[in-house]
Amino acid sequence: MKINFIKMHGLGNDFILIDSRIKKIPSLPKIIKKLSHRQFGIGFDQALILLPSNKGDFRMDIYNADGGRVEMCGNGIRCFAKYIWDRNLSRKDVLEIETLAGIIKPKRVGELIRVDMGEPILEARQIPVALDKKIVKHPLFIETEMFLITCVSMGNPHCVIFVDDVDQFPVARYGPLIENHPIFPKRTNVEFIQVLSNKRLKMRVWERGSGETLACGTGACASAVAANLNGLAGRKVSIHLAGGDLKIEWSEKDNHVYMTGPAVEVFEGVVEI
Repeated sequence: MKINFIKMHGLGNDFILIDSRIKKIPSLPKIIKKLSHRQFGIGFDQALILLPSNKGDFRMDIYNADGGRVEMCGNGIRCFAKYIWDRNLSRKDVLEIETLAGIIKPKRVGELIRVDMGEPILEARQIPVALDKKIVKHPLFIETEMFLITCVSMGNPHCVIFVDDVDQFPVARYGPLIENHPIFPKRTNVEFIQVLSNKRLKMRVWERGSGETLACGTGACASAVAANLNGLAGRKVSIHLAGGDLKIEWSEKDNHVYMTGPAVEVFEGVVEI
C-alpha cells in the first residue's frame, strides 16, 4: 500500500499531511507511529489527516508521533489551511475546520495565517486536571522540586510553568514527569516560559506524546493566557520559540485567543507501507 503525503512545518513544529477524503488508511495509529520515527521513517511531530466534514468545510484529525489522537494543534491547523488554499480546495478566506476541540477558523492575513482558537478553558475539571476551580500558581511537587503551575485548555490540556532561564532549564528531565503526573488524567502538554517583558515571552515546550518540539501553537496560546492570569504580561504578546515567533492576542472583546504565524510546505512524497 502506498501513501501520498506532504511534509510541512509551522516554526519547525513539523507534520505530514495525508489527504484521506477518498481513500481510508487501515490501522492508522500504528502506521503513524512507525512513520514518525526520524531514523527509520519520515520523521514528524504530528500527522494531520484531511477528511470531509458535515460540520465545517473540512475535518482535521491529529495524531501525535506515538500514534495517539489529540484534540487540537495550533501550528498544524495553519499548515492544514495552507494546504487547502494552495491546492484551491476552497476559495474562502476564512475556513471552518472541524476538530475534536470544535470548529476552528483560520484566516489568511497576507503571507501569514491568523487563527481564532476560541475561548481558553480555565476550570480544572474541564481541562482536565484532577483539582477544583482555576489552577493558577498551584504548587506541584516533582521529585525534590516544587513548581507553581497554571493550567489552561485550548481544546487540549496545558500546564504552564514560569522559569528564570528557559534556555538552561532541564526540559527533557521534568517534561515527561509532569506530562504523566497523576493530576492530569489525559496527560498534559508542558510549557516552560521566561518572561522577557510584558509584551514578550520565551518558550520551550514538552508536547504530550511527542517530546520536546521546536514550537507549539496551542501551547503559545495557553502560555499567553497564563502569563496574563499571573500578572506577568498583557493580552497581546509575541512568543519566541526555538523555530520562530508567534503573535498571540487574548481579546477582551470576545474572550477568544487569536494566533498569527507562518506555515511552510517542505516537500511531497510517497511512502510504501
